[in-house]
Amino acid sequence: MKTALALVILTVLFSGVAQAECRPDRVELRNDLAQIRFDVELAVTPQERSRGLMFRESLPSRSGMLFIFDPPQPVSFWMKNTLIPLDIIFLDRTGTVTRVHKGAIPGDLSAIEGGNSVYAVLEINAGLAERYAIRPGSQMRHEIFSQGPAIWPC
Repeated sequence: MKTALALVILTVLFSGVAQAECRPDRVELRNDLAQIRFDVELAVTPQERSRGLMFRESLPSRSGMLFIFDPPQPVSFWMKNTLIPLDIIFLDRTGTVTRVHKGAIPGDLSAIEGGNSVYAVLEINAGLAERYAIRPGSQMRHEIFSQGPAIWPC
């Protein structure tokens, strides 16, 4: 009886840990070389997406902003009023990185194209995509991918 009870308690504890891995304020990225977690702010509404990380003077090292475009669509970004250099990571509906723009220049008005079917975009400090080998084919885990054909589900 004690063994059965212990198994039930362990199962509940471990299932809680597995569920706790996906949170709205956190993403994980993985590939064959690395796995990294970032704390994120979400930009879901048109107003939030339009403002993005503008006017911020700094961004903590393991932080970023996750932009969501539902349904997937063509997107492009620019760095108007953005004061910090960024890496911009474009993802499809499965959570797969399709494009990485490294080192976007603060204040640059050039369009940074993401592709025709972008579902999410992660902005992080410039240099981190290189450091953690984030590239096309890397996979992201976040709860926004749980309703679709996620490759790495929650």
